[in-house]
Amino acid sequence: MTRSEFVALLTSRLEGISKEKVDQSVDAVFGKIAQSLAEGGRVELRGVGSFGTRQHTAHQGRNPRTGQSVDVKAKRVPFFRAGKELRERVNQQKK
Repeated sequence: MTRSEFVALLTSRLEGISKEKVDQSVDAVFGKIAQSLAEGGRVELRGVGSFGTRQHTAHQGRNPRTGQSVDVKAKRVPFFRAGKELRERVNQQKK
């Protein structure tokens, strides 16, 4: 599901709220998650999972086209860990 499909789905389920308002709300939620991660925080959505960051150290990489060594700087990368309830829902057998 794309972001625009998500906004359309929410708009159809929330009668009386315009698509623009739903779009602004989705932006606000994702923006706050991104801001919290950028500040080094963690975001937990009960029943869904948690967002966090992991630290990757600096290392020597290799350009796959040329084979030349490349310095890769240390960086933080976002990650998502699914919660128990979400994992169970994804793995339910369809009857």
